[in-house]
Amino acid sequence: MTELPARRLLLVHAHPDDESINNGATMARYAAEGAHVTLVTCTLGELGEVIPPQLRHLTGAALGEYRRGELAAALRALGVQDFRQLGGPGRYRDSGMMGLADNDDPAAFWQADLDEAAGHLVEVILEVRPQVLVTYDEHGGYGHPDHIQAHRVATRAAELAADAGWRIPKVYWNRVPRPVAEAAFARLSGALLGLPFAKSAVVDDVPGVVADDLVTTEIDGTAYAAAKAAAMRAHATQIAVAEPYFALSNELAQPLFTTEYYELVGGAGAVRRDSGGRETDLFAGIGTEEAS
Repeated sequence: MTELPARRLLLVHAHPDDESINNGATMARYAAEGAHVTLVTCTLGELGEVIPPQLRHLTGAALGEYRRGELAAALRALGVQDFRQLGGPGRYRDSGMMGLADNDDPAAFWQADLDEAAGHLVEVILEVRPQVLVTYDEHGGYGHPDHIQAHRVATRAAELAADAGWRIPKVYWNRVPRPVAEAAFARLSGALLGLPFAKSAVVDDVPGVVADDLVTTEIDGTAYAAAKAAAMRAHATQIAVAEPYFALSNELAQPLFTTEYYELVGGAGAVRRDSGGRETDLFAGIGTEEAS
């Protein structure tokens, strides 16, 4: 077996672009520091709303294939080389927003058999043996069926992988502390007239906003702000960027966070903390016996 780097991070996301918005700075930082960063994307985002008029002819499988190329470009910007589609490209289709008829498509990720989908992820886990897993909370951050299903699949895969011989030491959910989000939107309100977006989103439009005391971990990725912005720009069908803000197809501006936040929900309890009482390293507290 090829020797693995000492630190190994696995992220599970629903669609291309989710990784850059949620974790772009984190991924760029750890990749630059020599960690092995693996991204598993569960669908190709075939039902995403396309922003550029010249690309709005792309729908369904054609859009998914285009977004696959955008994902590859984004990960080059982040310095990440290991990315997979769950079960192979096109295995699971975008389910659309909650409550739409697309949810009922037998090929939709929302309809996937949980253990079967988790089995595909277990294969990756047993190959890469990550010490850290990052995914969404049980609500998928904001209630999208594919995000909820990604949470379920990642959680189940971690259980099955432990039974098969690799227990992931630390599991995190993506979070944003409410005070941080509120402060960022206060800054945005003063900058909005200079931005090419219709108006501002609101704090609760940001996935994963929670009370400050639920956030256990903050990763300072300010040195990788340009990499994150470049990765987000690579997802041009879905994101318009005007640093330090961006907008999705709804044209509502929201902050582009370069310090990224997490909630530790499983694993190591011994952590290196900063003066604010939070972890500053996703790998904090991982012992040498968990690094092999």
